[in-house]
Amino acid sequence: MSYVLSCCSPADLSKEQFDARDIHYICFHYFLDGKAYLDDLGQSLTHEEFYARMAAGADTSTSQISISEYVDYFSEFCEKGQDILHVTLSSGISGTINSAQNAALIVRERYPQRKIYIIDSLAASGGYGLLMDGAADRRDEGMSIEECAKWIEENRLKLHHWFFSTDLSFFVKGGRISKTAAVFGGLLQICPLMNVDYQGRLVPRFKVRTKKKVIRECVRQMELHARDGLRYDGKCLITMSACMPDARAVADLIEAEFPRLNGKVVINSIGNLIGSHTGPGTVALFFWGDERVD
Repeated sequence: MSYVLSCCSPADLSKEQFDARDIHYICFHYFLDGKAYLDDLGQSLTHEEFYARMAAGADTSTSQISISEYVDYFSEFCEKGQDILHVTLSSGISGTINSAQNAALIVRERYPQRKIYIIDSLAASGGYGLLMDGAADRRDEGMSIEECAKWIEENRLKLHHWFFSTDLSFFVKGGRISKTAAVFGGLLQICPLMNVDYQGRLVPRFKVRTKKKVIRECVRQMELHARDGLRYDGKCLITMSACMPDARAVADLIEAEFPRLNGKVVINSIGNLIGSHTGPGTVALFFWGDERVD
């Protein structure tokens, strides 16, 4: 195609999945005990080692992509005569869209003949990944860059994100849950079920006691919101942070209750950028459904 489909690394697809769909990506940055790393899909530091070090008490922080990095990244494609459709991590989570838009202004001046579209995904992790996968389908079907951009904007709120964590300490650190709530939650075995709202923000929705019940409730939300209900025939993606048995439990329930799924449930690791905020013990479920309105 004459245009490049691009996103940021926290779409949490694997390198193999990005390559197979011909989706380009630019990497965020994170810090582990003060040392800087690229969020490069676990290539410079594996997800397993990252979460093991977090569990052992390592300190983490993140930083977004600079304008100059975006300029260099976009310029490489423009020099090859390619237009760019770049979809950013949700503006409800990160300000990276501002850097991408400012960089696009600079690059358009240098390459006035090139088209550069910057779109807010209003999504994160596997929801972001499924959105990019859907966009790749449309590109491969022959949609122009304008048509594909319009499709993304019209469908981005139809991606559902439902997730829970068995360790709330990292959500406390990130300001998502109060310390008091986390303490009482731990004593009462409460696992908050959260989702991403229509503005792309992470929002606690339900307080569920015990991990077994929150797994069931997570699947129930898919029953309620999936396109065509139990007849859902789209793709389903789960991301998890060092808790494969919990992710597998969710996937097994979904595969049993949604017999028309497009393939098996795919389980990926939550990338080290998103994982810096969730910590180990988080399971996130993503699927296509009704439009998010709150």
